[in-house]
Amino acid sequence: MVIYEYECEECGERFQIECRYGEPDPCPEFCPSGHRQVRRVFSPPRIFFKGSGFYVNDSGRSSKSSTSK
Repeated sequence: MVIYEYECEECGERFQIECRYGEPDPCPEFCPSGHRQVRRVFSPPRIFFKGSGFYVNDSGRSSKSSTSK
């Protein structure tokens, strides 16, 4: 699901519209209060990276050297 956030320029109310991937962007004509001046708000994605392993030198290598027997 994709969440689009909009803000009414007249009353300042923010609201969200959900749609599925592949559907065209919904463009509401009115805010929930009934005003016509609505604009899309761009916000950073809500993604969190925790822990190690997010660097190029961290992936695929182990700290121990492998020896063949």
